[in-house]
Amino acid sequence: MLGGLSAGVLTGCSQKPVITTAGVYTNNFYVPGAGYYHAPFRNWYALPYNHFDTQRRLYYFGGQWGAQPCLSITNISSPTPEAVQVVENTRTDISRGGFGGSYGYHSWGGWGFHS
Repeated sequence: MLGGLSAGVLTGCSQKPVITTAGVYTNNFYVPGAGYYHAPFRNWYALPYNHFDTQRRLYYFGGQWGAQPCLSITNISSPTPEAVQVVENTRTDISRGGFGGSYGYHSWGGWGFHS
């Protein structure tokens, strides 16, 4: 029973990927709040790698715009330590905790506590 309960609780949670310099990420790996990974540049950016803007008629890669898409053989890499730090500080898919949050009351057999 306990195993089934644990499995049921765990399936309701989605694991958020831990970003590290030891990990490898492909182009356009997305982290909410941080953006899209550009493997040749080993960093995250607001727009996808080689995004084409139809009005400007330019491609976006590595934080810049170009008339041609970036043609790199690098499509997977590890981020720089600085990039990892920025992602961990700007991502919005992980609760940071702190003083905010909800106030609840739980009771078992007449005894209760506040959380």
